[in-house]
Amino acid sequence: MGFLSFVLLGLIAGAIAKAILPGKQGGGWIATLILGVIGAMVGGWIGGLLFNADLTSFFSLGTWALAIGGSLIVLLIWGAITKRSSRG
Repeated sequence: MGFLSFVLLGLIAGAIAKAILPGKQGGGWIATLILGVIGAMVGGWIGGLLFNADLTSFFSLGTWALAIGGSLIVLLIWGAITKRSSRG
C-alpha cells in the first residue's frame, strides 16, 4: 500500500472511529487525519503481532477493520488524556 492510500485509509478510519464513539471529541479534519493514521499504525501493528495479518491491500476488509479498531483505541486513549487534563 502506498503512502497516499495509507493516509486516505487513516483519514477515513479516524472519521469512522469518531462517528462510532459517543461524546464530543475535539479537533477538526487535521486531528482526525492524525488520529486515523496513528490508529491505522496501531491497528496494523496489533494485527501483525496477534493475527499475522497481511495489510498490503487497500480494499481488504481486514485492513479496514484493523485500522478502525486501532483508531478507536487511539481515540479512547486521547479522550482519557484530554479529560484528565481539562479537570485540573
